[in-house]
Amino acid sequence: VENRPKYYGREFHGIISREQADEILAGVEGAYILRESQRQPGCYTLALRFGNQTLNYRLFYDGKHFVGEKRFESIHDLVTDGLITLYIETKASEYISKMTTNPIYEHIGYATLLREKVSRRLSRTKNESRKASVTSEENTPVEKITSLVRRAALTQNDNHFNYEKAHNFKVHTFRGPHWCEYCANFMWGLIAQGVRCSDCGLNVHKQCSKYVPNDCQPDLKRIKRVYCCDLTTLVKAHNTQRPMVVDSCIREIEARGLKSEGLYRVSGFTEHIEDVKMAFDRDGDKADISASIYPDINIITGALKLYFRDLPIPVITYDTYSKFIEAAKISNPDERLEAIHEVLMLLPAAHYETLRYLMIHLKKVTLHEKENFMNAENLGIVFGPTLMRPPEDSTLATLNDMRYQKLIVQILIENEDVLF
Repeated sequence: VENRPKYYGREFHGIISREQADEILAGVEGAYILRESQRQPGCYTLALRFGNQTLNYRLFYDGKHFVGEKRFESIHDLVTDGLITLYIETKASEYISKMTTNPIYEHIGYATLLREKVSRRLSRTKNESRKASVTSEENTPVEKITSLVRRAALTQNDNHFNYEKAHNFKVHTFRGPHWCEYCANFMWGLIAQGVRCSDCGLNVHKQCSKYVPNDCQPDLKRIKRVYCCDLTTLVKAHNTQRPMVVDSCIREIEARGLKSEGLYRVSGFTEHIEDVKMAFDRDGDKADISASIYPDINIITGALKLYFRDLPIPVITYDTYSKFIEAAKISNPDERLEAIHEVLMLLPAAHYETLRYLMIHLKKVTLHEKENFMNAENLGIVFGPTLMRPPEDSTLATLNDMRYQKLIVQILIENEDVLF
């Protein structure tokens, strides 16, 4: 064949019609060829024989071959995966449609053997270091439990900080046979057979992921850093009420910095703030931020502000941002306070608790205004854009909303005892 595309081999048959492709493939189940469209030169089609008929699929290439979502290194792998999928969906369509109707997710019998042991260990670990990892002990059966068993054990554990959290599913290719931890059925296909939660490791079919409850229990093994990590993910992984960064920094600031002039307004050295960030990422709640290591309290305040700025979802979430801005625009003070309180109730539990704790701390800062010269309005200017950002990355929107961001934080500080 002349003018053969370099990414196709001898399966390419040039410009031929559907009828010609059907003749070539007739009677050979599973056979396939590639052809160039007669009507649209430069467009390619995969002709595949399955179920005693020739199926035609528009074929694309962007460094990998694909006809749908999945991308393959070779046409052979694409066809192999396609034949598996066609066979399963043809022979078991009725069964597939019923897979999610009786899931094992909520009544997993094999979890009960390990549940009591894991719960005991989790309780002990919680008291020691506020962490909820079930994988760090050596040479115990706990190491081998699946993410599903881990979830069940944690659910059974009396955990005050068991905030609701959605799973962070990403398409995953499983090596070797794999089964869905929601419906207990086989995951078929050559690649991208299902999805895996990157926070807790739960493996399920893509269609089953729609039915899994928001009960993700992140595993510390999978949380590679503290900064830039989703707030709820971090607190659930460490089994704490708030991010340990917030607790550690505020504890240090209140111990030795409340009377420091320009607290939170004055910046510390950037490289030292980065050192604190690296310490938390590396050592977690064991990071040493004491005065002997960082005598300048502005380094600690800078590290705390950086933590809030680096959150992928701000403390005042994108979903509630516009509602807070609208509440700030209300002229009547009592109605405005009531509106802000209603929006606060919409925040995820971990975000609400973190914001509440921060406002209590900032209220303490204002009580030393004579020494630190930081009142609620000044702190609002500092923390407004730190705690809330508009959903769309628009400089104009940010500039227009800055005074309302400042006002929201100012009101939260001044009325923390009423609002929280």
